Amino acid sequence: MPLVETLPVGADTAQWNVWGTVARVVVFSRAAAASAAGEAAAIVRAELAAVDEACSRFREDSELRAACRAGRPVVVTPLLAALVGAALTAARETAGDVDPTVGGALCGLGYDRDFAALTGRPVAPAVRVFPTPDWRSVRLRGRELTVPDGVLLDLGATAKAFAADRAAARVARELGVGVLVALGGDIATAGPAPDGGWRVLVRDGPEDPSCAVRLPAGAALATSSTVSRTWGRPGELLHHIVDPRTGRPATRVWRTVSVAATSCLRANTLTTAAIVRGHGAPALLGRAPSRLVTPSLEVLRRGGWPS
Repeated sequence: MPLVETLPVGADTAQWNVWGTVARVVVFSRAAAASAAGEAAAIVRAELAAVDEACSRFREDSELRAACRAGRPVVVTPLLAALVGAALTAARETAGDVDPTVGGALCGLGYDRDFAALTGRPVAPAVRVFPTPDWRSVRLRGRELTVPDGVLLDLGATAKAFAADRAAARVARELGVGVLVALGGDIATAGPAPDGGWRVLVRDGPEDPSCAVRLPAGAALATSSTVSRTWGRPGELLHHIVDPRTGRPATRVWRTVSVAATSCLRANTLTTAAIVRGHGAPALLGRAPSRLVTPSLEVLRRGGWPS
């Protein structure tokens, strides 16, 4: 999980647990040493709560679950329309590698509750999982959303990154400060950056290879992993990135993939698609600054990613 390596002068931070990961907010201001981290954290918490209420797959009362149960066109809030729109755009841009219709497949694999709740619980018997419906079966026209009968949407591949971008932009706009918002492996920045940029340590776990990068103001970074969210039984270790073509976890060609981009949503779309694409990931990523780590901990750098 990427971490802010050093806290710049004039910055302060707040962090808490959310969505089975750690949320961290770092606020920077050249104007004064006094921190706005508390106010920034309150803004980020409010944004995350709104996103959770709109699109959580684990809440029966979420707006998304209601839309999936309807089986007919429903008018949704602007926030949910934006979240679903982002997911469908990611699907289109990756030729279906990032597909929001994998919710049923994830439930069949046992990922049917918040990830933190999976830890230590008895593993259900193996369930045969079929390929997911096609993302093109979902219709979004303005705020009118139609989800086919039997389809459960999962926006996990895009919603967290969307939330990081949205929260960072709101903090910078309302408080007039530079801010970095990290939600697990998803990092968004907004407003002015410290001198030399935001210094971030990219490393999935204590024993993984690490790399320090500097993000300029407004840049974002995402890391997708096949080892950080795993569950299962002896002989069958599952992870949360599903290949929509099989309904099963993507083959572990890559341990982690990290990408820097102008938005966290774009970065996470590419990292998720790269995990699904497997050996085709380098061609998919093209010139995007990226870092791919193999299961044997070999590192492939592309697009000017620093060594």
